[in-house]
Amino acid sequence: MARIAGINIPLNKRVEVGLTSIYGIGASQAREALQRTGVDRNTYVRELTDDEVSKLRETIDNDLMVEGDLRRDRSQNVKRLMEIGSYRGLRHRRGLPVDGQRTKTNARTRKGPKRGQVAGKKKVAK
Repeated sequence: MARIAGINIPLNKRVEVGLTSIYGIGASQAREALQRTGVDRNTYVRELTDDEVSKLRETIDNDLMVEGDLRRDRSQNVKRLMEIGSYRGLRHRRGLPVDGQRTKTNARTRKGPKRGQVAGKKKVAK
């Protein structure tokens, strides 16, 4: 069982793909870490030796910001934007798209499901 950065890496995948299950490591970061440690990217995780796993663990812990640290850093950045009252912070606070996308149509992921018509025709009194 290869456990790196507190995550169990899937055994039946190649190392290059398995490392991407760690939050903050994508394909390019995985390739770079494997190149630094000298591990072949086509080896399967189950075939890694303890020495190779420890090298990978050490490289990732020292050189990359992953998992809890990265999540904490990103959430602090968003909180900072909200506290200083920037436009992006207000968009985060209101749960609307942040990067300038249109909201008249679309944006359902951020805004949630459509709400029905609130006020309709009033009934005429007889």
